Amino acid sequence: MSQDLAKFSFPSLDTDTASAALNHAHAASGRTIRKLTGRQKAAIIVRLLVAEGADLKLSALPEDMQTALTETIAEMRLVDRDTLNTVIAEFVETMEQVGLSFPAGLGGALKALDGKLSPGASSRLRQRARAGEDPWERIPSADTPSLLSVLEPESAEVASVVLSKLPVGRAAEILGKMPGERARRVAYGVSLTEGIAPDMVARIGASIALELDGRPSRAFPAAPAARVGAILNSTSSQLRDDLLTGLEEDDAAFAEGVRKAIFTFANIAERVNPRDVPKLLREIPQAELITALAATLPAPDSPDGQAATFLLNNMSQRMAAALRDEVETRGRIKPKEADAALAAAVAAVRNLVEMGEITLLEEDEE
Repeated sequence: MSQDLAKFSFPSLDTDTASAALNHAHAASGRTIRKLTGRQKAAIIVRLLVAEGADLKLSALPEDMQTALTETIAEMRLVDRDTLNTVIAEFVETMEQVGLSFPAGLGGALKALDGKLSPGASSRLRQRARAGEDPWERIPSADTPSLLSVLEPESAEVASVVLSKLPVGRAAEILGKMPGERARRVAYGVSLTEGIAPDMVARIGASIALELDGRPSRAFPAAPAARVGAILNSTSSQLRDDLLTGLEEDDAAFAEGVRKAIFTFANIAERVNPRDVPKLLREIPQAELITALAATLPAPDSPDGQAATFLLNNMSQRMAAALRDEVETRGRIKPKEADAALAAAVAAVRNLVEMGEITLLEEDEE
């Protein structure tokens, strides 16, 4: 609604004249409607909505617009009903004529195109957009490791201010990753922020944003462990196990991160929502599905066998019976055939996730 008001009324902010006339010069009663500036019409709409209890996010507007709007409201006195009705009619007509709305400013455009631009172009454009941007609008978008790294050398009081400005869920995530004593001091520091001045909060935000801006942009959006995990997803189980064993000898922490990033056929039962199984079955080629089931069902208690049983239990009974019949006639499966079939099933899951068709369950959602 705040952006709608800006589109409706603020083209005339640069010229405080009455050139922006109402659409109707006379009311139905024949009375003449006085000309109003866009700023005055915005003041009327805002005053009406506030009186009706609407929750207007005027803070989303640029500060010069907020200032101009407030000053105009202070200057307005009485508005007759004919003028009010005409302003409302013009506002509604203006909104109904909007066919496509673009985000405001370069920062808004970057948010709309998030994930669609190359890392280099995105980095250069963000640097251009940061000049006039509120730092507290972009600090929450920083990744958790970067925020923790920037906050680590800061005092507990500064960290408390940052957590107070973050969404509750994000603040809880950051606090949960701090060492125990540090987390306790930061949590207590929140109780001391009640009397902090807005300009001090603004300076802290600018300082934290500057630190974040100074960090080099990453050429790869995914973490190293996630990239290695994605590669190992497409290898044979024997090679995957051998590489993980070697990684554990070199760097146990990194190997653990890789293990968490790996998604294999066995993970289907844990990470795929049962209601998404029909979508998955349509994505896996029939021959590969039968081969995967024939390779895993003989060992029903193994992780792969449990995944195969999970798929059969979440499809129609008729289809499950038909697949079981196919599996019985399939015979012995060679290891290379099994690996290829299981990889095809995993690739189908990945494709659906990348297309946004399904969402994998996290560990706390299992």
